[in-house]
Amino acid sequence: MEGIVVVTTVGSEEQANLIGEELVRRRHAACVNIVRVQRSIYRWRGKICRDSEYMLVVKSLESEYPQVEAAIRELHNYELPEILAFQAVHGDASFFAWIRQSLDKDAVFSDEDDEDLEDD
Repeated sequence: MEGIVVVTTVGSEEQANLIGEELVRRRHAACVNIVRVQRSIYRWRGKICRDSEYMLVVKSLESEYPQVEAAIRELHNYELPEILAFQAVHGDASFFAWIRQSLDKDAVFSDEDDEDLEDD
C-alpha cells in the first residue's frame, strides 16, 4: 500500500491549524489530526527542554511526501521541525481509496466551488 502517516509537532494551536489546513487545501494530505500534547521533553542545544506542543498526524500517500515535507518546512516556525513519515503497511482498502480520491489534483470539491462563487 502507498499510504503514509507523517508526524510533526508545533508550539501553538494556531500553527497546527495553519499547517493542517494548508496540507489539506493543497491536496498533500487527506486528513490531519491535531492532538494536544501535554508535555514534550527533549534536548536542544545541550539543554533539556520541557514544552507543551501540538502533534499533527498527517494521512497522505508516499508520492506526496516531498510536498508534505516542503509545506511543513515552509509553514513551520521551528528551526528544526520534526518530520517523521511511516508507511501504512496495513489498513482498510476503502480508507486508502478515500485518501487517493482526496489528493486527486484534478477533482473539483464543493469548498472550491464556494470560493469560486464568492470571487464573482
